[in-house]
Amino acid sequence: MALDYSALYPVLIMVAFAAVLPAVHLVAKSSRAMAGVSAVGIIASMGLVIYYVINGYPAPMGGENTPLLQLDVFAALFALVFQSVALYVVLASARYVEKNRHLSEYYSLIMLATSGMMLVAMAVDLITLYVGLEVASISTFALVAFRKKDKRGAEASVKYLVIGGMSSALSLYGISLLYGITGTTNLLGINDALGTMASGLDPAAWMAIALLIAGFGFKVAIVPFHMWAPDVYEGAPTPISGLLAASSKKMGMVLLFKVFLVGLIALKADWQMLAAIIAILTMTVGNVVALQQTNMKRMLAYSSIGQAGYFIIAIAVATQFAVEGSIFHIITHAFMKGGAFVVVAALAYVALGESLSDYKGLARRAPLVALSMGIFLFALAGIPPLSGFWSKVILFSSAIDASQIADQGWMVWLAIAGILNSALSLYYYARVVKYMFVDEGASKEKLKIPLSMAAAIAICVVATVAIGIWPDPVVDLCEQAARTLFPAL
Repeated sequence: MALDYSALYPVLIMVAFAAVLPAVHLVAKSSRAMAGVSAVGIIASMGLVIYYVINGYPAPMGGENTPLLQLDVFAALFALVFQSVALYVVLASARYVEKNRHLSEYYSLIMLATSGMMLVAMAVDLITLYVGLEVASISTFALVAFRKKDKRGAEASVKYLVIGGMSSALSLYGISLLYGITGTTNLLGINDALGTMASGLDPAAWMAIALLIAGFGFKVAIVPFHMWAPDVYEGAPTPISGLLAASSKKMGMVLLFKVFLVGLIALKADWQMLAAIIAILTMTVGNVVALQQTNMKRMLAYSSIGQAGYFIIAIAVATQFAVEGSIFHIITHAFMKGGAFVVVAALAYVALGESLSDYKGLARRAPLVALSMGIFLFALAGIPPLSGFWSKVILFSSAIDASQIADQGWMVWLAIAGILNSALSLYYYARVVKYMFVDEGASKEKLKIPLSMAAAIAICVVATVAIGIWPDPVVDLCEQAARTLFPAL
């Protein structure tokens, strides 16, 4: 029986454009032309995903009994998130990398990284999951190292490569153990096999869980696997920092959703408390250390670690409501945090520094950019009526809801920790807003932001405000995605 590749077509479009870009570069040397071709490829792939959403999803690739990839509402929603991030990163990069020689490689790697993330979202087998992870990881390793002559970039790339390689090895070892225990790499098959074990939990299964938490935890930057993030975000080209924070981190959450809420849900009682502890530690460490930062990219990096703690609440609670809230927060975070990094990239392009003090008086020099940054920061803090407020309300409410179940009362502390950490984060976000709108800067010269960067910022602002004002359609999609992930709950 021939395989039906329809589910793979959106990914193949991205790969095809990535392959064509070096040839395009021979004709058009302009970074803006390369960004334009990349944007066409991303939009074409998005169009096909939307077509599937409206007209029905294709059959799983690999057959009904042993599928490898499946494009359903969960995969389509995350594919659209990854593609949206890639689109505004490409727009932000059009002028940011225009003086670099290796333009085709840069844009091709962004397309390939996004393709790998889409594969992860569609994977229903540990092998395809790992292949997608490696495609995305290797591409981002190269993107972080793109500025070869920059010392910070070189240091960041070495750290990212070494720690990333180690995390991949740990993940693969954990996968091999699960295969050895269960005899299958299919996620549903693994869960069924673990659920029928007669004599308690196999020690090898404990080791597999620990290895998978360590390996995939690196991608999400959860404590204690978070120390790479600030150095890598600071050293990478700023649009790529946005790609890592807004897309790669979300891929890591997809990995955790797939493995723990599909493949290991039968063992929920064994890892649930551990996930809760990791969630509280991650959000607290991220926000406390962010208070002490004086560099904008490092502050956003530690803030991103804190946000990862909020995402992990869904793993600890492990209900459909919690997953719905986490998916919604992932979507809002993709635009809030990505938009903030695009603003930093735009200001770096016009020779404004990355120190927090460099943002003093920004409202007088670039009022719309300062307003956009204020929107992103307040949304990250959870200020209504912006999108971050609603996603946090749903996510924290899921922990309170789960605490009403017998023997689950401790889950209310997840919500309390999330609320307290959100209040704490408001301090360092408001500090930047104060610098921009209240303090006087050393210069009052107007800053002219390139049109492509302004367009990328506008995409993120519109999404952040629009989802905040009208969240219902997105919430409905998130509910459908959560139900698809594990319909039994």
